[in-house]
Amino acid sequence: MSEALYRKYRPAKFSGIIGQDHIVKVLEAETKSGEISHAYLFSGTRGTGKTSVARIFADAIGTSKNDIYEIDAASNTSVEDIRALNESVFTLPFESKYKVYILDEIHMLSKSASNALLKTLEEPPAHVVFILATTETHKIPETVLSRCEVYTFKKPSQETLKKLTISIAKKEGSIIDDASAELVAILGDGSFRDTIGIVQKILAYSKDKKISEDEVRLVTGAPAVELVHGVISAIAYMDLKMGLDNVEKAVSQNIDMSVFLKLILHTTRAVMLVRFGAGNIVKDDFSEKEFIFVNDLAKKDGIFSSAILFELLTAYENTTGAYISQLPLELALVKIIGEK
Repeated sequence: MSEALYRKYRPAKFSGIIGQDHIVKVLEAETKSGEISHAYLFSGTRGTGKTSVARIFADAIGTSKNDIYEIDAASNTSVEDIRALNESVFTLPFESKYKVYILDEIHMLSKSASNALLKTLEEPPAHVVFILATTETHKIPETVLSRCEVYTFKKPSQETLKKLTISIAKKEGSIIDDASAELVAILGDGSFRDTIGIVQKILAYSKDKKISEDEVRLVTGAPAVELVHGVISAIAYMDLKMGLDNVEKAVSQNIDMSVFLKLILHTTRAVMLVRFGAGNIVKDDFSEKEFIFVNDLAKKDGIFSSAILFELLTAYENTTGAYISQLPLELALVKIIGEK
């Protein structure tokens, strides 16, 4: 089995971390000064580099692999698990100054397990550094947060993910055009890991060194741009039948409704921003042809208000797990168009 690309291209040094300068600069300064905290909390959505930075930081303070312990808190949630960890921290490192414990998904700990961890977080041995990682900071007790240096990881922009897609494809001996890379970046949904995973699937499928947008759509289940534009045009021209017909075509092609709605939202948001004079924010996220479509619709008065975006966003949130996957989008179109 070939190596997963997200592991192959996982950064090994601070210099390889993209888009998290506000965190990297502080951690680099700490490693140089030797003023290392006993506990850190890395917060951010999935695939933003929390674990990668934790490993790099552990290496930067001179911790060998034998003294780095990665623990999935989602699988070790009980008080007994944490008590075992609390006991282990008092043994000395094998060959380093520090023992580093990286606890992923720390918000999954039970309340009693979090309480059991508190004492060690408050007064750990001098040779221990905790790095806690979470996607849901609000679920972590304030008593735990107050004992940590907290760092919030930013989602990478679509432009960043687009450049990453092009770069990795090139390193793997393939060429991907701008429009295809933009689509991958949108579907990557702010995650380096998810974006690289999509690139790997495309490279595995493609028989040509030049990757086409059709191949990207086929591999990812993304709809043809005409279907996305069809639904958005239906809203613009208040044509419910057109909208429902395009939804039905997407269903007949086994298009993933969450992906379909994500692309509809992406384009509809752009229309609204262009309409209010903020097109510069999204212009680089579209091919020239698609931006012409966006620009033309933005000229229609009274179309694409925040209320319309809200209805589409609600439909997107309701699609996952829906008994009839297309129903949330159909209901949104009926509400937006049919009740006018």
